[in-house]
Amino acid sequence: MHPLLLKIGFLKLHTYGLMIVIGFLTGLYLIQKQAKREGLNPDRIVDISFWGLGLGLIGGRLFYILTRLEYFSEHPMEVFYFWEGGLVFYGGFLGGLFAFWYFTKKYSLPMLQTIDMAIPSLAIAHFFGRLGCFFAGCCYGRQANGVPWAITFSDPLSLAPPGIPLHPTQLYDALNAVIIFSVLMFMRNRKKFTGQLLVMYMLLYSIGRSIVEVYRGDTIRGFVIDPWLSTSQFISIFIFAGGVYLWIKWSKAHPIKQTSKSR
Repeated sequence: MHPLLLKIGFLKLHTYGLMIVIGFLTGLYLIQKQAKREGLNPDRIVDISFWGLGLGLIGGRLFYILTRLEYFSEHPMEVFYFWEGGLVFYGGFLGGLFAFWYFTKKYSLPMLQTIDMAIPSLAIAHFFGRLGCFFAGCCYGRQANGVPWAITFSDPLSLAPPGIPLHPTQLYDALNAVIIFSVLMFMRNRKKFTGQLLVMYMLLYSIGRSIVEVYRGDTIRGFVIDPWLSTSQFISIFIFAGGVYLWIKWSKAHPIKQTSKSR
């Protein structure tokens, strides 16, 4: 596609980095509006969101570096080139979740309520992030001869192998994010317990990601059982199991009465 959107002299605008920014700002707008509706300090929520972005990028980048240690040992400065692509979502998810856990406690905010408020923003930000992956050519799919919607990358800067029709797994995952976002927005005022949106995200994303992994072709993400179980699918098993456990626990510990729901 178009990894490099604009170049003026030494200044470069990478499409991946632009999509990350657009996704974050869109999510930030949504979380600010919801914070006002739920009576939480929007300025504090913005602060936490920036920490979530920072630690999410660090977590996602660290997980990616771990999959390519040999390459980065030879090109150490490229460790910081995250705007060109190269983030592992589960690492970013855990980093961002840690930020919200820590700073809600620091600012004495209701942790589960705040995280529930942020989860739809994460889903829509992830949508834009996957569009960034598509433009950069990372997270590409396996060969897809005869598939009408297969994508062939030709840009020399793309991370995907050129001239081969591939499954557009970046777009599969983007569609998954949109579906999850829609479900979470529908459930936002209908949830039965505090923390339900986080749990629903864990369950839905782990299922969707495991399906998309079947069509992935970038082997650098690694396998636990090659070629049957990728690292992401392996992590998804624990994310899904954790979601089931938290659903059972929190539905009993943090129920929401019908009359107390925000409208």
